[in-house]
Amino acid sequence: MVPSCADFASAVVLDGYDDLLSTAGLTNHLAVTQVEHDVTAIRSLSVPPVASAGIPTAKLYLDGRLAQSFGCPVSHQWFPDRHLRSVTIDGLEISTITFCPVDAPAVAVRITVRNLAAAPRQVRFGLWVDSTATDSGAPWLACPPPASPNRLEVAGGRRIGRPVAGNPAVCLQGLLDADGREVTDLSGRQHLIECTLDLAASGSWQGGYVMVLTSGEQALATAERWYASITADLDGQLAAVRRYWDEALAAMFTPGNDQFGGSLPVLETSNEALRTLYWWGALGVLYFRRDNPASVLGRTYDTLMPANWQTTTFIWDYSLSSLVHALLDPGVMERQIAHWVNLDIDHHFGTEWLTGGPVGYWYSVNQYALTRLVADYVRFSGDTGFLDRTIPDVTGRPVTIGDHVRAWAWSWQDKRRGSYLADYGEIDNLLECVSTYVHEVASLNAANVWVMRTAAELSRLQGRDEDADALEQAAAELLPRVLELYHPGSGHFVARFPDGTRVPTTHCYDYATVGTTIAADLSGEVRAEMVRFFDTELRTDNWMSALSPHDVDAGYSLRPDHQWNGAYPAWPPDSARATIALGRPDIVAAWLPGLARSANQGPPGQAHFIEEAVPGIDGGARKAPNYEPYITDWACSSAGAFCELVIDAIFGLRVGVDGRVTAQGHLAEFDPQAVLRGVPIRGELWDIDAQGARPARAG
Repeated sequence: MVPSCADFASAVVLDGYDDLLSTAGLTNHLAVTQVEHDVTAIRSLSVPPVASAGIPTAKLYLDGRLAQSFGCPVSHQWFPDRHLRSVTIDGLEISTITFCPVDAPAVAVRITVRNLAAAPRQVRFGLWVDSTATDSGAPWLACPPPASPNRLEVAGGRRIGRPVAGNPAVCLQGLLDADGREVTDLSGRQHLIECTLDLAASGSWQGGYVMVLTSGEQALATAERWYASITADLDGQLAAVRRYWDEALAAMFTPGNDQFGGSLPVLETSNEALRTLYWWGALGVLYFRRDNPASVLGRTYDTLMPANWQTTTFIWDYSLSSLVHALLDPGVMERQIAHWVNLDIDHHFGTEWLTGGPVGYWYSVNQYALTRLVADYVRFSGDTGFLDRTIPDVTGRPVTIGDHVRAWAWSWQDKRRGSYLADYGEIDNLLECVSTYVHEVASLNAANVWVMRTAAELSRLQGRDEDADALEQAAAELLPRVLELYHPGSGHFVARFPDGTRVPTTHCYDYATVGTTIAADLSGEVRAEMVRFFDTELRTDNWMSALSPHDVDAGYSLRPDHQWNGAYPAWPPDSARATIALGRPDIVAAWLPGLARSANQGPPGQAHFIEEAVPGIDGGARKAPNYEPYITDWACSSAGAFCELVIDAIFGLRVGVDGRVTAQGHLAEFDPQAVLRGVPIRGELWDIDAQGARPARAG
């Protein structure tokens, strides 16, 4: 019931020159990298504060020719600890295993070349290398990590890259022979390391490639030490990284483990799709843990990888995995919340951990997201004193966390522009690629009702009953105004513009947010219409459209995280939670096997395509790639929303801010015998099943 690396084996994918494959990422929680379409190449190795950005390196040359130019498809398969690639070219089978050695600022590739012929053969084998290593000495405030031109120094079978600008970064790359030493380089050119392989009939050669990134006064000496330790036993390093990941996965589900401040419950079920999605969500959070000594915040959880926004944690995305953070690493969550509270959340979308400073422009979801984080932290940790902790506001005035929550709850009133509802700004403040989803949207105005109700509950814990009464009254007054945005009979809502124009918008964020915040306040007719709209216009066999293809804005963009051709990874589980809240768990139960088929390419991507737009992979929705016009990364930390679907919606676990624990789920539609064992709630472990919730010690 506890997963290992083998349980996350991806589909085996054949990749041509460029088949819309989002090539996989790898991490050791310090370094992050990405494999290339080529059988040996990697890109985007970053070990903050050092980055190599998106430049490919270690591209394969055979007999003086770029291997990709032969047009032979490359086989790819991902595991949490490694990535396997293979290709057959001109009678040679080249296979590689790419991994990030434990604790190392590096990536390594174990290379095997096999002669398929019955006669001996000599082959010129080379790797084309490049470097853009840089340590900018500044926070990483842009989508791609920093990069700068490098000079490459030839050093036998190694290449040493240093920035032309003179900053202290070093990139050390080398091609290894079978015995772990550098090959005898025949090229002598900056960008090509080349050697001769003498292959027996049906024989093979095994070597490797290692890339190390370091910085500082002794950067080269440090790189040399890491390089020597890795190359001394490449196979031992490979075995160690498998143990490392299996231990991390086991620790996630083990109470009292030594890797996290908490743990996730163990799911016992015969429903394979349910188990697959639960594990997928857990892995998708674990893959973003960063234990980097350069972080001023200590341990953090990044939002995207491996190409974009490294070192940045977005408030919105973190909140979408809120329940996982509260259960798994509550101390880190508490520290992250406190850090955000100390900044002006009306002027950024997150923070980066090299300096702790703000990043980007305002995301309109921030107040809702932070309220959700505070509530989940308090509910599961029982740390009600957190609400009384004093943290200065942006003016330096000492304010308690509870006061901050109340300020967030009332902040919607400051965002009104001539109407009763809050105006949430322009396209970049909301979904970035849906031009009509702006201004007064149903999602965040419905969320305001939930935020005020939640702030009222938290206020009562602090003995602030008058504040709680005022918030509850305001929520009751706001609710009917939100429902004015409903488009009768359609199942969807409108966005109201400052001039009063009502623009129909069929985005799933309205569906998911309204359904998870105020479902009980809707009439039976509206609930039924909403579900019908979702089931006929958004849901697909194995994924969903974020925006209905019938929407007038479907022609605006091809970015699949929020448009018609795909969806962001939290939208399917959040839409499923909404569907259950709206009264149709049967639809979710029928959908689960298709969603589980999409868990076949590593952690959830920033976007997956619907198959009507792009053919899937082994029955699963294909991850979207990073380049234009899609610009979505290989993985996104909001994967934890799948765990919340299981725990919150399917098992029906409810933990009040006062600590009351209940569970009334919908297991009859999924697996009546399923059990969640060991849910950590306020220092106790609870078991949840179809009969409800009980302390684990009660059996």
